[in-house]
Amino acid sequence: MAEVTDAGWGFPSVPEGATPARYFRDVLGNFPTGVVVVTAPGREGEPLAMVVGSFSSVSLDPPMVMFLADRASSTFPKIRDAGHFTVNVLAADQVGLCRSMAGRGPDRFRGVTWSPSSTGAPVLDGIVARVDCTMDQVVEAGDHFLALGAVQDLRVVSSKLPLLFFRGEYGAFGPHASALPDWSLGWG
Repeated sequence: MAEVTDAGWGFPSVPEGATPARYFRDVLGNFPTGVVVVTAPGREGEPLAMVVGSFSSVSLDPPMVMFLADRASSTFPKIRDAGHFTVNVLAADQVGLCRSMAGRGPDRFRGVTWSPSSTGAPVLDGIVARVDCTMDQVVEAGDHFLALGAVQDLRVVSSKLPLLFFRGEYGAFGPHASALPDWSLGWG
């Protein structure tokens, strides 16, 4: 495979025929990400939601988290304006829920069971964990917004495995070490 010497972004390794953006996405797709749904109450009390694959802890003291939202998102400005949000960590068996939450329009919550957090943000049924936050800061970052949240409350909801996104597919993580007998690791 021939390589392009200047990919326009300064990546000398982009294969011939590939766009730098697609190549960037393909390479970073080799790093698994968790899948969460960020929710908030809308101005009229309607539930808001957006699927996010770029969620992370930021700080232990004070406790803070972050997620990235595409600048083209029509939902993120509403979540930002709400001033608070809940991060719902999806379970591996919630691919269908993930797909419906990724849809557009008011039907996103059709058939979805949820309860309000103390701030009114939807907490989805069947999730692994939730993190309730106030919006601390929004920073412009290229074609995304980086949203920083100050954690107000959090809890593990179930012991299910989390939903992951890896190489363009949804899946689950099973700890490898727990599947191996102790003797194979030299522990017994």
